[in-house]
Amino acid sequence: MPDSALQIDAENASAISLNKAHWVLPDPDISEVERIVRLHEVPEIVARLLVVRGIKEPQVQSFLHPTLKEHFPNPKNLQGMEAMAKDVASAIMKGENFAIFGDFDVDGATSSATLHRFLKRCGIDAPIYIPGRLTEGYGPNIEALTQLKEQGADILFLLDCGTTAFETVKAGTELGLKIIIVDHHEAEDTLPECWHIINPKRKDDQSGLDMLAAVGVTYLACVAINAQLRELGFFEGRTPANLKSLLDIVALGTVCDMVPLTSANRLFVRHGFKIMANSDNVGLRNLIEVSRISGEITPYHAGFVLGPRINAGSRVHKSELGAELLSIDDPQRANEIAWTLSDCNDKRKDIQSTMEATAIHKVEDFALDQKPLIFVEDESFHQGLSGLVAGRLKEKYKKPAIVVTYAENGAGVIEGRGSGRSVPGIHIAQAFIDARNEGLILKGGGHAMAGGFTLEPDKLEAFKEFLYDHIAQQAQNGDTRIFTHIDSVISVRGARPEFIKMIHSQVGPFGQEFEEPLFMLQNVRLNSVDVVGDSHIRAMVSDWEGGGRMKAMAFRALDTPLGEAMLKNGRAPFNLLGTLKIDNWGGQEKVEMHIRDAIML
Repeated sequence: MPDSALQIDAENASAISLNKAHWVLPDPDISEVERIVRLHEVPEIVARLLVVRGIKEPQVQSFLHPTLKEHFPNPKNLQGMEAMAKDVASAIMKGENFAIFGDFDVDGATSSATLHRFLKRCGIDAPIYIPGRLTEGYGPNIEALTQLKEQGADILFLLDCGTTAFETVKAGTELGLKIIIVDHHEAEDTLPECWHIINPKRKDDQSGLDMLAAVGVTYLACVAINAQLRELGFFEGRTPANLKSLLDIVALGTVCDMVPLTSANRLFVRHGFKIMANSDNVGLRNLIEVSRISGEITPYHAGFVLGPRINAGSRVHKSELGAELLSIDDPQRANEIAWTLSDCNDKRKDIQSTMEATAIHKVEDFALDQKPLIFVEDESFHQGLSGLVAGRLKEKYKKPAIVVTYAENGAGVIEGRGSGRSVPGIHIAQAFIDARNEGLILKGGGHAMAGGFTLEPDKLEAFKEFLYDHIAQQAQNGDTRIFTHIDSVISVRGARPEFIKMIHSQVGPFGQEFEEPLFMLQNVRLNSVDVVGDSHIRAMVSDWEGGGRMKAMAFRALDTPLGEAMLKNGRAPFNLLGTLKIDNWGGQEKVEMHIRDAIML
């Protein structure tokens, strides 16, 4: 490996960047770095990345090489899991009827498919109900539960939802349904009255598995039920369920739900993507083919190629397609759904572009970026895209963002439905939960970084003011300045494909709270800067003193300080900050940078 790949120089790294951030070069414990290099025979850059991310030497072996045999979490550690597994196993033995209600996002679709495929291997074909994102909104509703009961369901799993659906769960129980909630959203001090509730975020859960996505919790539930069935002798004379084969869709849902990619999540994703390369899931294979993914499938493909297609169906009145695709074994039907979802994704992009432009104009025209959070609403907004646009606003203005749309509910009454995306240090879901408890919204919840709500339009202004105060108080408790941590400084000449592949193979997979390494290209020149598509900036980058060339992309940077500086000052020296990728275009491996930020020198 070239020395230039390991040289660290903090000069100019602390200046304010074009994105108004302070770049911070960490100063790891060198003795710990050297110890990891010596005991585990890894390159210094790998040891440095581990130490910077808080991995101590005793943890290195299990972190770099987690095994299902040694590091798989015990499902029984989740509060209520053992009792649930016994009851469900008994119900399977008795031949009771099951149904599944899952959320309409990727986590909900993969959770539903995971449970459906497991139950099918137990001889049960459980119907899946996915609510319409645009017509029913998030969470269970009594109309859906009534329909499932009328179809013969005795036991109903609510997946990736239900923890705060007190009234609906109570009504479903009164219908005679035995309801099991398997969720991972924020829980309150009290829980819905139902048969069982498995959620690592319930207040009495001591499992330490609160990093799991709903699909991870669902997978552990399947493991627990499967173990109980084995004890009862259910699989005598039958082929046991191959639970390991389900890890491909568990990994997909985990990455797409942006939960911390640590602990059990890292185990699921690391092994799941190995399985995904030769998956026996017909729907997933078709989606990969339609998406034109070649070579190794990575978390990047899950988050930016596969996940958006699964999500796209729910954004254009086809919420059920994602779960159906991942559940079926019919190759022809799987191919049809995969192409339909790809078409849905293309339509979604066009609608989203128009909606983003309208939202940004509102922010600029009314100085909404001067508030503690961005709050935008419009009757023309497409309900299925509020979360994506909120995410774009958060990225652009570096503060929490909320987008509200309007639609009729089942009773013909207009409701406001919104999505929020947050920044580190601001718990957006807690703000929604507190607003619901104040009677300002009808429903609300989610995660620290993302959440949703439903409200009556006449309470919008009061809700908005409540949020401004709530977010401002949260911000006062922390440092609101933006700090970006650099992992290492590298030259264009030193950024070779084998270096990047080594980082990803040894330290990855990367994701939420275990971010892909950020490298600084120091003192480089931009050549051939141009605009690609509607809003991306492309450049060829070279070391100031020559010796190498690399393609660099700044996505959605047009009309931003970063994009303007690149287009107007391309011949000036820059420090660039971004992630390094392998580009296989044309069959030749080349390294390119995806630029996150820059400093003009």
